[in-house]
Amino acid sequence: MMKILSIFPGFVGAICILILLGSIIGFSHQEKIYDIPIVPCSDDADIGCRIGMTSSDINVPNAFKLLQIEVDVNWGEPDRSWFGVINKYPEACEPDSNGLTNCTEGDFEGLIIAGGSDSEGNLKFDMHPNKYRFITGGKDGATISNQDVTLDIKVSLNSIIEILLAVVGLFLFIGATEMAFPIKKWFEKFRNT
Repeated sequence: MMKILSIFPGFVGAICILILLGSIIGFSHQEKIYDIPIVPCSDDADIGCRIGMTSSDINVPNAFKLLQIEVDVNWGEPDRSWFGVINKYPEACEPDSNGLTNCTEGDFEGLIIAGGSDSEGNLKFDMHPNKYRFITGGKDGATISNQDVTLDIKVSLNSIIEILLAVVGLFLFIGATEMAFPIKKWFEKFRNT
């Protein structure tokens, strides 16, 4: 009877280990996004380069604390344009319906959490529960008006969840093995021979 009952914890332990292995491998999605608008930048240093911003927040809910989300953005012309990520911005920099703001990069000083004008065609950041927006701009004298971007997202379970799954999975496997083949009986059988 105990051998039959041991199937359930062994099955649940196997599921925990499979989920853990899936998390270690992770899920990856790559997407090429064409013709992202870039605000051309004037040669006039007094005006500065205006910034474009996504018109709505990317909301990452609290349940995503269980996940580790890595975002990698690449673009082909870093000498003419740049991208960045913010999670807050000055009220005066609210974008219009076209995503254009009246602000320059200086207005976002200390608010850019990844990327910016000094980035080399690539930005990486870990998404945590928060609100995010992407910003973009041209560099001094650049007349670029759009850009192709590659967005790569990798998702896995949080490290703490992975450790918990490993511990629970091993504990259930050991418990199922003990239920099916009690070590005490094996030890007594070995001692009696």
